[in-house]
Amino acid sequence: MSRLWPWLCAASVALSLLMLAALLTLLLTRGLGHFWPATLESVTLDSGEIIAGEAVRETPLPHRDGEEQLYFTGNRDLDGNRWRWVAIDHIAERGAPRTLVRLERSPWGDFIGYLSAFESASERLEGDAAWHALTAALAHPTRERPSATLVLQSAAGEMLRQPLNEIYRAHRPNAMSWWEKTRYWSQGVWQFLSEGPRAANTGGGVWPAIFGTVLMVMVMSVIVMPFGVLAAIYLNEIAHQGRLTRLVRIGVRNLAGVPSIVYGVFGLGVFVYGIGSSLDAWFFSDSLPSPTFGTGGLLWASLTLALLTLPVVIVATEEGLARIPDAQREGAVALGATRLEMLTRVVLPMAAPAMLTAVILAVARAAGEVAPLMLVGVAKLAPQMPVDDEFPYLHVERKFMHLGYHLFDTAFHGEDMQTAIPLVYATALLLVVIVLVLNLTAIFLRHHLRHQRGQSC
Repeated sequence: MSRLWPWLCAASVALSLLMLAALLTLLLTRGLGHFWPATLESVTLDSGEIIAGEAVRETPLPHRDGEEQLYFTGNRDLDGNRWRWVAIDHIAERGAPRTLVRLERSPWGDFIGYLSAFESASERLEGDAAWHALTAALAHPTRERPSATLVLQSAAGEMLRQPLNEIYRAHRPNAMSWWEKTRYWSQGVWQFLSEGPRAANTGGGVWPAIFGTVLMVMVMSVIVMPFGVLAAIYLNEIAHQGRLTRLVRIGVRNLAGVPSIVYGVFGLGVFVYGIGSSLDAWFFSDSLPSPTFGTGGLLWASLTLALLTLPVVIVATEEGLARIPDAQREGAVALGATRLEMLTRVVLPMAAPAMLTAVILAVARAAGEVAPLMLVGVAKLAPQMPVDDEFPYLHVERKFMHLGYHLFDTAFHGEDMQTAIPLVYATALLLVVIVLVLNLTAIFLRHHLRHQRGQSC
């Protein structure tokens, strides 16, 4: 039996690594694959109808033999739908014409069809000339583009006039080389990271959510670390180690298991409606009844998550302090150091790696929390960023966007779930990467401190 335990432990580690690899592989393929320009098909049905779109997946037909293909056809302004199920045995012919165009536009979403003409104030271009004029116009910012209209034709022959200033991007994937597709993919990834959302969060990017997530975690860390470290120092170094101190430790550890939504309710009642409403009455009475601090915002969200992660910081820091040998403390006092000097110059530097471990645990939990943020400040779409060039530059009373909530909203509240699924995977991958980067930064600092301490010894 004693020989079996190492194998069980090794199998558990291997299974955990395989599950993690499977998760990352799923997020990478489904998330980053969304930005790759997929081949567009022109499909002729046995009824004579012609449709064009991107083949998404095949599934068995219900209640009979055969399979059906799901196509993303776009063109919601023409037939009111973006998707089309087609029985494969009803397909008479398939093709991939090089002239099929996919346009990303507002407000109707993608168009898939053919570009018939490019009309400006001075000329009308058709064929390849129209395509070259369109790509040249889209290379300019929206405000600098010429006034023009595109004449579009769907695969079924329906004509449509599309203003140029409502188009974000255009490409002909069937005519693109591998290098052109790679460049288009990299541009799509960059726009996803650098632009704001559009089309009810089913298009555009997530930059405001990235900024809001990182800023909230930083503000939360600045708030929670001093209180958590001071509380741990008091419990381990100053307080009498009696029954009351043991009860406090038990309470702190139990608080770490309280559901996060409870902290959200507490933050809403105490921070938003209690403190925030009082601040409005004292300092912002001229703006009432429109609240300034009496509504959710960055400050209240950061304070709520600071309370949520405070037990984690206290426990991790106290465990680090408990591992420091008493001989270190006694030696410092014997050499004439005061109690304060012993704590600040001997104990705390030795406990710094444990404090950074506490930061890692706090960041990992806070960055992924969604439930409490829904009550104390997160927004589906924040018109103003919490940081700008107006004094005091950091506006903690403003609402903000968060990747976790953006992920939840896109997955469950979007008007088109099929369109939102790839963006859900991409946002989830981005959230994992941000948490990983923040944790790796703290881990690097922890190892750096340990290395410096080893050299000083």
